[in-house]
Amino acid sequence: MSSPLRISLAKANPVTAAQLADLGRRTFLDTFAATNTAADMDAYLNENFGPDIQLAELQDRENTFLLAHMQAELVGYAKLRDNSTLGLPEGENPAGRLEIERLYVRDDWQGTGLGAALMRGILALAEQLHCSAVVLGVWEKNDKARAFYQRFGFREVGQHEFRLGQDVQTDLILRKGMAGR
Repeated sequence: MSSPLRISLAKANPVTAAQLADLGRRTFLDTFAATNTAADMDAYLNENFGPDIQLAELQDRENTFLLAHMQAELVGYAKLRDNSTLGLPEGENPAGRLEIERLYVRDDWQGTGLGAALMRGILALAEQLHCSAVVLGVWEKNDKARAFYQRFGFREVGQHEFRLGQDVQTDLILRKGMAGR
């Protein structure tokens, strides 16, 4: 019997863009609204989540989106960026590095294994692409996400600034080397 969970590559179209904008806003608010000001949240959401913004991201050849559907409903997604410079010294070649820019799961689906299924999909894609490493940035105060990434073998390799509205926060840069590379 097959699982009702389906993880697939996103198609660049307005319907998908609108779904990603809605889910991105919703999950970001659910995760970070309690620890940030409303003004900072509004500024960040308006700069990063809108159908036109997501459509441009979907059309960018350096981005890949994995969508998690339960039945026909979008319940999570991952935005990946090829050849990421995150955490690299300036001028170093980013070829073969895949960045997880977003790994978002709806609040009511957290703890169900959906995030782990998306992560397995990301790592399988990284293997197919012969990536040397997968990298990501995670807010230093997001203990739940940090623990999740550590379970998959990600280790801290640095940090960088993350601007949320007017608030400058610290993201930890995590890296997972891929086998044999």
